[in-house]
Amino acid sequence: MRILAFVPGGIADQLLFFPTLSALNAIYPGSKIDVVAESRSLAAYQVSQVVSEKIPFDLTARNSLSDWGNLLGIVRDREYEIVLAPRPTLSLSLLLWLSGIPTRISYADVPGANLFTTIVPTPVTGTYIAAANQQLLDTLPSSETLPEIKVNLPETALDWSDAERKRLDLSNGGYVVMYSMAAGYPTNSWETILQDFQKKQPDLPIVLLQDAQNAALVAALTDRIPALKTSQPMGLGQIIALLAGASLVLTVEGEVLQSAIAAQTFTLGLFGASDPATRMPTSDRCVGIKSSTNKLADIAPATVLERVWNGG
Repeated sequence: MRILAFVPGGIADQLLFFPTLSALNAIYPGSKIDVVAESRSLAAYQVSQVVSEKIPFDLTARNSLSDWGNLLGIVRDREYEIVLAPRPTLSLSLLLWLSGIPTRISYADVPGANLFTTIVPTPVTGTYIAAANQQLLDTLPSSETLPEIKVNLPETALDWSDAERKRLDLSNGGYVVMYSMAAGYPTNSWETILQDFQKKQPDLPIVLLQDAQNAALVAALTDRIPALKTSQPMGLGQIIALLAGASLVLTVEGEVLQSAIAAQTFTLGLFGASDPATRMPTSDRCVGIKSSTNKLADIAPATVLERVWNGG
């Protein structure tokens, strides 16, 4: 059996779909599960053993008739028996109808819902996204309860994280990892939080994750607090491997947040307009702090520190 899933969004969205893919694999052992996602998001499947083929296609772009025709040809050639499309456009709904896949599953409120063979109730507002995704499987046999986000780290990523911990002198105990995009949480607020960490836990190393989006922020913080350590993982596997050894991950919403959840590390997430309940599972390892104004910058450092030192 071959199964296809269309998963829109970035790497964080792909990770939130992992439990659904794991459940599909359990329902249909031995099946081949393929995924269609944007090229920038396919890197998520470097840490998945479930997915057989990764098909790049930007579902949100202004695709030409030729683009859609090529995709339809790919889908027909593989003779899928089941397709999942959690958030299709009308164009995608029509393409899947034309594909002739026997079982086409989506939600009741999507554009072109009548073109699917199976529609499931639209998830209640505020539902954890991974749980909402798995509701697509409710009509399939033996649908199991929501599993955790499971990843399989390449040996090269594990070797890199071992070497990186040695380089940063993190081998003797736990450490804290912090991540924010440059346009996310204010530099002054991070400085207040990190200085409080150093005051209360002077021997606890703090590692700033650096990428192309936050180099200026990392430079500013390390200039103000020279004891901070920095790391630049290359790829999702290296990120998760480094987070797996941390005592705490403090991060804004996004790829690093979902990576920390996948690593099963205690995670404190900062949210602006998004509802933490939709991005984090109910778990004693996950705590979300929501801005009362829907603006990330308005979360007071004291609020963050209260959760850190006194629990969720």
